[in-house]
Amino acid sequence: MEQPPKVSGRELMKALVGLHSLPEQMKQLVQSVNDHYEYWDKAKYKALPPGFTPEDLWRFVVADRRTKIVQVWPKYHVHFSLTGMMQQQCHQYDMNFGGSWGAGSLIQDEHRERYLVSSLMEEAISSSQMEGAATTRRVAKDMLRRHATPRDRSQQMIVNNYQTIRFIVEHKQEPLTMEMLLHIHHLMTDRTMERPEDAGQFRKNDDVVVENAITHDIVHRPPSYRDIPQFVDHLCSFFNASQPPTFIHPIIRGIVIHFMLAYMHPFVDGNGRTSRALFYWYMLREGYWLTEYLSISRIIYRSKNSYEKAFLCSEADGMDIGYFIAYHLRVLGLAFRDLQSYLQRKIEEREAAAAYLSIPGLNERQAEMIKMYADNPNAMYTVREFQARFQVTPTTVKSDLEQLMKMGIVRQIPLNKVKRGYVKGDSFDEKVAGCK
Repeated sequence: MEQPPKVSGRELMKALVGLHSLPEQMKQLVQSVNDHYEYWDKAKYKALPPGFTPEDLWRFVVADRRTKIVQVWPKYHVHFSLTGMMQQQCHQYDMNFGGSWGAGSLIQDEHRERYLVSSLMEEAISSSQMEGAATTRRVAKDMLRRHATPRDRSQQMIVNNYQTIRFIVEHKQEPLTMEMLLHIHHLMTDRTMERPEDAGQFRKNDDVVVENAITHDIVHRPPSYRDIPQFVDHLCSFFNASQPPTFIHPIIRGIVIHFMLAYMHPFVDGNGRTSRALFYWYMLREGYWLTEYLSISRIIYRSKNSYEKAFLCSEADGMDIGYFIAYHLRVLGLAFRDLQSYLQRKIEEREAAAAYLSIPGLNERQAEMIKMYADNPNAMYTVREFQARFQVTPTTVKSDLEQLMKMGIVRQIPLNKVKRGYVKGDSFDEKVAGCK
């Protein structure tokens, strides 16, 4: 990681005094670098007005950040600069992620549970894949929908992650305690640790480091394990404070919590997954209900290098976690846009399935079942898969299927003495002809 230029106290004071008298182009450059919280490796290549060097620009960037500094974890000098861009993004997310105004208009009540299950699955899969779970989304979602027993460590990681997130949703109003933190870690890592007894336990030595996955260079040495008890006290206080002495926007506080646990690395393994789970929990606890429907880890997984670089930049630049906060805020925006696209696709799918409602006596679920077979003529589905997809009871699914079988739209195939599969029936093409 290339280190930024050192700025002495004298240079900093001079830059602070000179900020307001800068040429307009330099002022705009300083604002742009800080709005996007760019690191030295990008700032040094900016086109500058005559008479200014990249080092000059960096001094003014540092000075401008110093005027907006917020201290969040004094023991480790963790701080950030609150930029106008951060405040604007937080305001936008306040409008979109919290309150009750959008609960019915953005996601209709009759479809909320189905969308929720799908988003929780996506979150569990992506968060696990980031930590090495080697499986595809299709295989993982099929496993979760069928409630299948995990076949290997990768699948166990995903099941654990999914169950942990569901646990957090059910206990989102509870305070964070040491016992709860250990319980979440145990849920997250059960049957996936090299030493099973490490699940739900803090590390007991300083052998844990973070390595570059390719070069195996050590990129982070967490603080001593002896600091963990004091860290947990501070983390719980920071998480639970209803009226903190210094106001920090709740979304930014959630991001700080994510960083704190990842930086301390209090566990032998599973620190990343647990950190992301704490952010998820804190957002729900603060009333950002839409977080349940956002697959934040999927966006992070797509930009894993940027995620890791945000940690590295923060540590390389004197524990300025503005880099990590700026990255995370961008991720939230992308996750929201992904959700909007997903909802639009689902609307289009329901509209397409509605064509099959012209067949007398069918309900909306049955119309969607028919569309599934129309889209995948060779597909076979089970009661459990339909149950997971539509979030209804097995009895309801069987009732839907029995009617479709009587009409010849679906037929049953024995898979074993108990289990049955359902495929296109002999009258499928005849019954659905002219529906599209």
